Amino acid sequence: MRKTKNVFALLLTLTIGMSLAGCSGATETTVTAKKVNIGILQLVEHVALDSANTGFKDALKAGGYIEGENLTIDFQNAQADQSNLKTMSQRFVNNKVDLILAIATPAAQSVAAETETIPILVTAVTDLVDAKLVESNEKPNTNVTGTTDMNPIKEQIDLLVKLVPNAKKIGVLYTSSEDNSILQAGIAKQAIEALGLEYVEKTVTTSNDVQQVTQSLVGKVDAIYIPTDNILASAMPIVSDVTNTAKIPVICGEPNMVTAGGLATIGIDYYKLGYQTGEMAIRVLKGESKPADMPVESLKDMEYSINKATAEALGITIPKDLKQYVK
Repeated sequence: MRKTKNVFALLLTLTIGMSLAGCSGATETTVTAKKVNIGILQLVEHVALDSANTGFKDALKAGGYIEGENLTIDFQNAQADQSNLKTMSQRFVNNKVDLILAIATPAAQSVAAETETIPILVTAVTDLVDAKLVESNEKPNTNVTGTTDMNPIKEQIDLLVKLVPNAKKIGVLYTSSEDNSILQAGIAKQAIEALGLEYVEKTVTTSNDVQQVTQSLVGKVDAIYIPTDNILASAMPIVSDVTNTAKIPVICGEPNMVTAGGLATIGIDYYKLGYQTGEMAIRVLKGESKPADMPVESLKDMEYSINKATAEALGITIPKDLKQYVK
């Protein structure tokens, strides 16, 4: 009888042990498979912002956040409409998403105005301090952090002079309502005037103005500089149609604008910028960091981009040291 009792006790112990192990495994699986809901607000559709969006999602995937499994993404495109931005920002807050990605300055400002508690990661924002999104780049002290797409503007103006050495009057074209563009135009003005060149400023308010305003620069400037401006990036084919016909070289803020008809740039890769932002988001989602304590990051690698067809149409001779970047 005692032997039978001992065997029964052993079996009972093993059964309880296996049950506890099973419960432990179930708990671990539940934690691992916890679903995350992310809202993505993009100002407008154009290649640079689209690339940042793709990079962000690819980083999440590489970090184990798989859409349709443990990740739900609510993507909203505001089509450059301020009222859309507000409605979409409120949608994310009302739905209590776990994290928000804001792509471009107006989108970032919109979501930041709606919540001080939901973590916000931003990308394709030129200056987070100037946009009043953070207290400082080193220590945001808000629920916002992310990556900046500040351009090497002085180097871009130097590139303009190198490709168009006889240029005396430089037009700077940007959207008057975009804080990031206003900031970049101011830096460009300083760089242009420091070289003893004449600065000519023209602005647009909507995409409907682009053709007319661009046309107004014909005959008044020798070259044009356009920063990383969202309205003009989306309307770059319209710009290049006017400028290439008039034989006016355009130096752009980023490579995708060059692909769309501009002459050249030295700028950042928006896919890489978005990917870097996604890696930051993963640290937030895992509870390793909070936006308030995460320094704003920038992409260090800059790339030359020169449009071969545009250069040929304008009769621009590319210096030997830049020919490897002609596409």
